[in-house]
Amino acid sequence: MIKQIYVVQAADWARVHGFADIKANAEGYPTPIAYGRQQDGESFTPDVTGKQFNHTSYFEVVLKTSEREHLLSKLKLLHQLATLQGGQLYLMAPKGHAPFAKSILLSSRISAEVIPLQ
Repeated sequence: MIKQIYVVQAADWARVHGFADIKANAEGYPTPIAYGRQQDGESFTPDVTGKQFNHTSYFEVVLKTSEREHLLSKLKLLHQLATLQGGQLYLMAPKGHAPFAKSILLSSRISAEVIPLQ
């Protein structure tokens, strides 16, 4: 799956930028904790998590092929978790996917930083 390549790149980006205790939804990394919704039982697993100054941040690879509603629900949850834990939400956008990631932010109340991936 092509997203797995970008998840590893996102984990590498987090490590280079000073994050520790990195967990990624990819082979070779510990898996992040999955969060579920009670109303419909849907479960969301962050692509990458990392800690910096004891604050947990979340990194999500955003591809324009993603199902928009599912992605939006996941990003809203991750944004709330990051806010509660003093961290930040980062949208990792491969080349050509950044406009889609920015449009998601504009159409919602999510504050996140869009990071381009190569």
